[in-house]
Amino acid sequence: MTLNEWFEKGMTFSQYIEQMTRNKESMLSVYEKLQLSNEQVQQLEGVKERQLRAIALTEDWCGDAMVNNPVLMRIAEAANIDVRFLLRDQNLELMDQYLTNGKSRSIPIYVFLDQEGQEYAVWGPRAAEVQAFVDEERAKLPAQDAPDFLEKQKEMHKKMVKRYMEDETVWQQVTNSIISRLQK
Repeated sequence: MTLNEWFEKGMTFSQYIEQMTRNKESMLSVYEKLQLSNEQVQQLEGVKERQLRAIALTEDWCGDAMVNNPVLMRIAEAANIDVRFLLRDQNLELMDQYLTNGKSRSIPIYVFLDQEGQEYAVWGPRAAEVQAFVDEERAKLPAQDAPDFLEKQKEMHKKMVKRYMEDETVWQQVTNSIISRLQK
């Protein structure tokens, strides 16, 4: 399938929200609170002219998607980018074209398309600063065969989700990272 065909297969933001069973309230909370700065809106003026579209490979259970999807939508609104959502697990043929580090099906992945349906830019699954935080937290975990590994991993995930939900700095890091990718 072409990227245009994948795009047409996707859900709108409202359709995606409607089918969500996990993280819906959390994602909508970030979406409602997040505002782009005047500077960010100005940075997106040049992007508007390109008339881009985007495919978001995502899943509602994903904490990174919970924070990144609202950012994508605020950027899309400011830059007139039409976004369609595809569930990763139902679209592995496309997902496998956008593996992280050539091996991981990490999400979300945003594929931006130009007017002809060609790939313009790809972003995901995390902003560099957010990845550094995740790496730092993972480094604190005990060995996978340690008796308390699963408990500590659960605690780490709770800490990450809390930060994603409450720390507006994270939102701005993601926003700036996506905008930077679009300004190539």
